[in-house]
Amino acid sequence: MTFVAINVLSVPDGAGATLEQRFAGRAGMVEQAPGFMSFELMRPTAGTDDYLVLTRWHDEASYQSWLGSREFGAGHGGGAGARPGAGDSAPAASGSQIWTFQVVQRAGE
Repeated sequence: MTFVAINVLSVPDGAGATLEQRFAGRAGMVEQAPGFMSFELMRPTAGTDDYLVLTRWHDEASYQSWLGSREFGAGHGGGAGARPGAGDSAPAASGSQIWTFQVVQRAGE
C-alpha cells in the first residue's frame, strides 16, 4: 500500500523564494532511495504561510529506511529549510511537523 509523508514547513514572511531555491538546488538523493515514488514541494496560495513537502513511497518501511540513511542526514544537515553550502545558511523555515498516511484510494494520473 502506498505510503505518503507530508512535511509541513513554517516559512517566515519573505523566505518562500529562498526555500524554493534551496529545494531546487537539492542534491536529489531521495530520488535514488529504494521505494521512493515521487516528490512535490507545494507553495501556499491562501490561508497559510506553510509549505508542504509531499513524498510518496511504496511502503512505510522504505520511508523509514530513507529517514535513517546517510543521504537523508547529508541533505538535512542544516535543519528545516537550510542547505549546507547554499550561501546564506539562515534557515528558510522555522519549524516543521510530519504527517504520514496510507493511501486507500487514488484516481487520475
